[in-house]
Amino acid sequence: MTRLQGKTALITGAATGIGFAVAARFAREGARVLIGDRDADATAAAVARIGDAARAAVLDISDEQSVAAAFADARAAGWTPDVVVANAGVQLFGQDAPIADLDLAVWQRTVDVNLTGTFLTIKHAVRAMRDTGGSIIVTGSPTGITGEGRAFTAYSATKAGIHGLTRTVAAAYADRGIRVNTVVPAYTETSLVTTITEDPEARAAIIGRIPDGGMSTL
Repeated sequence: MTRLQGKTALITGAATGIGFAVAARFAREGARVLIGDRDADATAAAVARIGDAARAAVLDISDEQSVAAAFADARAAGWTPDVVVANAGVQLFGQDAPIADLDLAVWQRTVDVNLTGTFLTIKHAVRAMRDTGGSIIVTGSPTGITGEGRAFTAYSATKAGIHGLTRTVAAAYADRGIRVNTVVPAYTETSLVTTITEDPEARAAIIGRIPDGGMSTL
């Protein structure tokens, strides 16, 4: 299928996991894909796996200068994105905790990456799309909607903030032809959640909350 033929997409957190799976699928659908990630070596490896349809966009989403530079470099290379997937994030296992036990530094780091980083990604995506329209897709989480992330205060709160941010931006720019949507993946086993993957009890508890017992592995 070539549903994205002629389109260019920037995906953050695309060197591994869900982000890489999105980038690879977009490329199979005919898109050119910018692999956005702060790990330069992993980004280069992801580009090599996808091939000529991919280009590296090394950036730190928590740093506005880095985000702005990535969009400027894409524009200069003729790769201005029609689609942006704001996917990058962190979940600080072993540090995130119920609120009474949560260190401020862990809260701040999670907010800096997950919420501020998503804000910066969307901000510069909108700036790139104001005259042409486009699509912005944000990776949400069930923890931002339900109470299943009760042991992960910072992560759950930032994901809830992402859902609110998405609705606000969608309403503000709908008349400019910019679509903004949140996608909420079910439990997906990636390198981000190895702490859960390696804990049979925690893994079983999460899978047990999925009605059909299904999950994804990347």
